[in-house]
Amino acid sequence: MVIESIIRPLRAEKRPWELFFYGILISSIGLFLGYWVFRDKADLVMIFLTVFAATPLMFHAVRTEEKKDVLSSTEKGLLAEHSKLIAFYIFLFIGMTTSLAIWYVLLPTDISSVIFQQQATTIAQINAPIAQTTGGATSNAVSSQVLLRIFSNNLKVLIFCIIFSFLYGAGAIFILTWNASVVAVAIGNLIKIGIKKYAATVGFAKAAAYLQTISFSFSRYFVHGLPEMIAYMIAGLAGGIISAAIINHHTQNEKFQKILFDVSALLTLSLAILFAAAIIESYVTPSLF
Repeated sequence: MVIESIIRPLRAEKRPWELFFYGILISSIGLFLGYWVFRDKADLVMIFLTVFAATPLMFHAVRTEEKKDVLSSTEKGLLAEHSKLIAFYIFLFIGMTTSLAIWYVLLPTDISSVIFQQQATTIAQINAPIAQTTGGATSNAVSSQVLLRIFSNNLKVLIFCIIFSFLYGAGAIFILTWNASVVAVAIGNLIKIGIKKYAATVGFAKAAAYLQTISFSFSRYFVHGLPEMIAYMIAGLAGGIISAAIINHHTQNEKFQKILFDVSALLTLSLAILFAAAIIESYVTPSLF
């Protein structure tokens, strides 16, 4: 396929920053094709179209990581090798988020409300329980309750990543793309608020205000959002490695024990990062923003 041939797994691993532009490209194509062909369901169709474009790359990358598990002699070196794949997951996520946030801001409201309808609903559903939790309690109690709620919600997503990757090989890319679209809408909403706020400003001051608004909006969600995505990606990688090991019949030899050990290390690391991200979202982000 034309889109799939733009970048290969080996090239992506050596030059992960290129995945930023690849993420922009495939999410933009998915957005416009989804709205053009399936207008009423564009909010979900664009996700599937983006996932279709990213799946071959991710599937081959996961297969490569499983081979490294079999051939590697040290766990330390193996984790360093896995970090290369995590890097291009991160750049892909940032690219898709940036692209979708820009389109959310630039497109007319009547169009963006259709394309991002389900994402906006999801944000409202996430915020509602947190708002209820913060009512009528001390700040310390509120922070603890919010921390537990955020971590439990994120833990469910992490489990979905493992299951999706185990069943579909590169299934975590669906979770990654969906989260990118939700974060993009949240960022876009902040940018729109800032644009309205500084609409009357003119000249250099207006440009500076807009730049500050954009920087603030991305930072507000990337501070805790990126660690969350890294945790999901690591968990998805673990599920994908097990899936590839089963497909390649590596469960029937002594190498499977090494694979299980590596998967256990990846899952432990993902849980630790996920909990750290929940702490950042509960305590650090509110104090900074």
